[in-house]
Amino acid sequence: MQRVIYFIRHGQTDWNAQDRLQGQADTPLNDFGRGQARRNGELLRGLIAKPDAFDFVSSPMSRTRETMELVREAIGLPRAGYRTDPRLVELHFGKWQGHTFPELEAADPGCFARRQEDKWNFVPPGDNAESYAALAARIAPWLAEARGDTVCVTHGGVMRTVLRLACGVAEAECAMMMIPQDRVLRLTDGVAEWL
Repeated sequence: MQRVIYFIRHGQTDWNAQDRLQGQADTPLNDFGRGQARRNGELLRGLIAKPDAFDFVSSPMSRTRETMELVREAIGLPRAGYRTDPRLVELHFGKWQGHTFPELEAADPGCFARRQEDKWNFVPPGDNAESYAALAARIAPWLAEARGDTVCVTHGGVMRTVLRLACGVAEAECAMMMIPQDRVLRLTDGVAEWL
């Protein structure tokens, strides 16, 4: 029997709109992001015949929890009734969190180019900062444990690492992928499809 996981990136925040690195800063959704979450839930409502049979899991950050609650409401489920898993939080950008790349480049010329040389393994400066490789090591056990059909609300970095781990997408390609907030990624036995 095939297992299906629907991945949803949280809706837009003001920091997304400003191209600020969020990482593990706990920023809220904006109204546009709430609309994205509702529309993703409406899409799932048409795809999932028996939503009560699914596991619903979210990153514990407020932007992902609100997205999950809006998705569940649009599906026709109570807003509560999902669980959180701390392994699903976004990668930590260290001292870069809250800044745009122009701001970082002004303070440390060449930092963006250094990151682009090997984005998968690059670790920003600062305590708790992570590379995509470190994030993948955190996500791999969660992905292995996800046995049943699942709806997962998480972050762009997490979804990039899932594409690497589950589908074998190359590190360099994964690290550069755009992860939309207004679409759903369906993963079925190692095959990913944007809906």
